Amino acid sequence: MNIKFSEISRIHHPLKSQFDEVYNKIFEESSFIGGNYLNEFESKFKKLFKCDYFVPVSNGTDSIYLILRALGISHGDEVITVTNTWISTSETITMTGATPVFADCDDYHTIDVSKIENKITSKTKAIIAVHLYGQSCNMDQLNLICQNHNLFLVEDCAQSHLSEYKNTILGNFGIASSFSFYPGKNLGAFGDAGGIICKDEEFYTKIKMLANHGALKKHKHDIEGTNSRMNNFQAGILSIKIDHLQNWTYQRRSIAKKYTELLKDVIQVEVPKIRKNTKHSFHLYVIKAERRDELFRYLTKLNIQVLIHYPRILPNTKAYEYLNIDLDEFPISLKNEKLIISLPIFPEMRDEEIIYITNGIKKFYE
Repeated sequence: MNIKFSEISRIHHPLKSQFDEVYNKIFEESSFIGGNYLNEFESKFKKLFKCDYFVPVSNGTDSIYLILRALGISHGDEVITVTNTWISTSETITMTGATPVFADCDDYHTIDVSKIENKITSKTKAIIAVHLYGQSCNMDQLNLICQNHNLFLVEDCAQSHLSEYKNTILGNFGIASSFSFYPGKNLGAFGDAGGIICKDEEFYTKIKMLANHGALKKHKHDIEGTNSRMNNFQAGILSIKIDHLQNWTYQRRSIAKKYTELLKDVIQVEVPKIRKNTKHSFHLYVIKAERRDELFRYLTKLNIQVLIHYPRILPNTKAYEYLNIDLDEFPISLKNEKLIISLPIFPEMRDEEIIYITNGIKKFYE
């Protein structure tokens, strides 16, 4: 058996005729920038995610940057985020001129709320909460901290499409929320794409202007912005795929449940914890495993593609050496660096594949 980390083709092939229709329509109309598919996707997204305002943009990284720009975050400011996230979360802080400040993660791979307040200074303007792997952060405590210290709360939902916290879909808690539709995400385009949930109409309008060279109408530039528009083709693809997102999310949760059940007696493995009163969307199924590197090599020899998300926490990379951060501040994150391993998970994954993978893990530890 040969198991890839993600078999996107299994969900794409049944939809091929619909994808072809999108391409053909755009080709005939030459509606490459702007177009009806953008309006369609925006409408479908707002309905499914139960939000009032949504802006499709060019990619997930830009979506965070645009939010920070719209909040007025700039030189001399600080923004707190978690250590164990993809660099787009922190590099966008730097892109505004602000400084990223890192806090350790908790047992759920999300920001440890107990480690935030001692990071807050007079320069702190916002917290970016990363719902890593599809697991919700502790939104009650984050909201409380932000209220007490007059900070903006921004959600990074790149990996948490349709995850929930206390029956509310993630993305609806912060002042604004960032989404990625990179091809490998739970809702993925055929290239780079992203989106932003906004709390109110004024912020929504500002984001739209920033994403379109500072203009709502061509040649009427009220501010300087950037070019971060989602193209019509990606919107058309996403408009098709979003109709299936609930079913695909259900499948991911079902696969994760099977993994957890089959691995529960392997004492050398810790399966993912799920925060109380949340629904995890399992963009990734990440275990903590003893002798992780050996297990990685063993599973690879069995033709099982496993990955590590992420092999280095951000403060432990060369990119942030200039901050002179004391890594002893992040004991949980550093420990996890040596333990975490991501198992294959994707819609239409077969039971025999799950069993093959878990049997391989069990065999390794015999």
